[in-house]
Amino acid sequence: MTQASSSPLGEVIATASAQFTAHCYELYGAASLGALVRTGGDAPAYAVVCNVVTEGVDPSRKPFPRGQGLPDEAAIYAENPQLPRLLHTQFQAAIVGYRDAGSLRYGLPPSPPRIHAFVLACAPEEVRAFTQRLDFLPLLFSGSANGVGPALADQVAAAFLRQAATAHPDPQAFLLAAGRQLARLLARDLQRLQGILQGLHT
Repeated sequence: MTQASSSPLGEVIATASAQFTAHCYELYGAASLGALVRTGGDAPAYAVVCNVVTEGVDPSRKPFPRGQGLPDEAAIYAENPQLPRLLHTQFQAAIVGYRDAGSLRYGLPPSPPRIHAFVLACAPEEVRAFTQRLDFLPLLFSGSANGVGPALADQVAAAFLRQAATAHPDPQAFLLAAGRQLARLLARDLQRLQGILQGLHT
């Protein structure tokens, strides 16, 4: 898999075997929900964004409304240039694969990414190469692994597959293949399967 160079979105600030948290360099600069990201270095971990949070840097000082009487949100930031220093954006990502001695492997790496590892958005060609197989899908359906719970895990998986489809020459063929694999994985939970399949086309 070719790794396209791009500017990092941020750095890993908390890490575990199944997921990591990245602090974004830019306020609201997270990858979108369901996006495939990777850590930098020679042995990157690949992960799917499963939660995005923007909040105050100081947890004891919660944001409060500032826009009364202003025409739009842009005016709020213009009137309060300190806001980008008082707020930050972070995202959690569920690990679904890694590279080992140059080979792509699906599943959890032997050790989690390091603190301060760069986190980058995967280019379309990386996404296309990574999703030639979908053996990692069970990891996305595990609420305990990605920290968002089963219901939101289904939404994350659907968002990931929708985005991954756009990286393939025939998006519809990719989604059909993904649907067949989902049917095998969730054969005993038809209601859940139906919900995810509907989410693929929203």
